[in-house]
Order: sequence, then C-alpha cells, then structure tokens
Amino acid sequence: MTIVAIHQTQYIPYLGFFHKLSQADIFVVMDNVEFLRRGLQHRNKIKTVKGGQWLTVPVLHQQKQLINEVVINRDYPWARKHWGTICTNYSPAAYFDLYAGELQEILFRDWEKLHDLNIALMVWAMRKLEIRIPVIYLSDLPVRGSRTQRLVEACQAVNATTYISGVGGKNYMDLEQFSAANIEVIWQEFTPPTYSQLFPEVDFIPNLSILDVLFCCGPESRNFLDEQANVTEALATA
Repeated sequence: MTIVAIHQTQYIPYLGFFHKLSQADIFVVMDNVEFLRRGLQHRNKIKTVKGGQWLTVPVLHQQKQLINEVVINRDYPWARKHWGTICTNYSPAAYFDLYAGELQEILFRDWEKLHDLNIALMVWAMRKLEIRIPVIYLSDLPVRGSRTQRLVEACQAVNATTYISGVGGKNYMDLEQFSAANIEVIWQEFTPPTYSQLFPEVDFIPNLSILDVLFCCGPESRNFLDEQANVTEALATA
C-alpha cells in the first residue's frame, strides 16, 4: 500500500498538517491551484502574552492567481517584523535556541515567490519532525482534471493506492471517482495535543503554527505524531 497526501502549502503550518504527512509515503504539493486570500497560504498564528497573533506575509496578489505565481511584496519588511515578533514571544521557550538560527536564516533570504518560502519552511519543519518522504509538485504531474478528478489523477500519477484526506474532504469529495479508480480513501484522525505553552495566564491555544510546538517541546514534538499514528480507514465505495 502506498499512501499519498495532497495539500496546498501553508505558511509555517500547524501540527496537524505535519501529522498528515507523517502518515503518508508521498506528499504532493498542490502548487498550481488558486491562491486563497483569506486562507493559511500566507499567514499563521503564534502565541503572545495577549493570546493568538497572526503572522502574515504581504503578497502582490491578482484575482484567480495560482499559488506558485504569487509574489511577496518586498517593499514591506515582513521578515524583520515576523522575526522580531517571534523573538519577543518565544525567546524564553526551552528550545528556542535549538531552532532559532536556522529559522532566522530561512526567513531572511531574499524571497520572491510565496510558494518557495513556504516550501523551504515546510521542508525545514519536516526535517525537525523526522518526516522523510518525497515531496512532489502537482504542476510536474500529468494532471488535467479539477476537484476530485484532480486528486484521483494525482494519485495515479505517483502510483498511490491510497489517499489520506482530512475529514473535511467528506463534504466535497466524490468518493465514487476514487472507487472507480481502485484508490482507497482513509480519513486522518488528529486531535490537537496539549503541552506546556508559554504565557500560562492565557488559556491554552490549540492549532498554532508548528513553531509553538517546536519551541516549547523540542525534539519531543515528534512524539505527538507517533501517538496519533492510527487513521480510520474507509474504502471509497459508492
């Protein structure tokens, strides 16, 4: 059985994103689908003394533009501001020094495309979480369909027998198409774990950027993926 995960990139995404990758044998990045202005492709949340705060990468976005076409607005010193906010709020964390140097180096590269920034940060986090699977771009595959058919064709292009989906996929995926292609669908089961966050006077905030977990839990962050290693299988029957 070869399991594939298929997803758009996000800006320093949350632990559940990486949990899905840890369950897969291959990750296909949906880089040639439409950019969502109010999505997580260019922003994510960290924890501050006042609660959750967005870190947003400014982009020069045009309507119906694809993710791999979106350009970062380099007139705005976003990297310096993000790094300053990260340092202000996470420098007291137990594992901040373990990750800070590499993270700063990535953020301060002269990025032009949002997609490239997201990939670099994602691969960095995968390495820290010991997720070792191939990363393939959808734009490099012979995929022409849309919606569910796009997913089916991507599975076929990488010879995957099984597709792992977030439970939200139940609301829009046509499972009959997977069944017709003899591709099994399994649903990711992820429950946000609790751990010792900074600023305990503020209630625990789940599903923050992976930075929160790494800075607070260090190498033990991987344990959260292993503890939820099981997924519920559901054959894609009509």
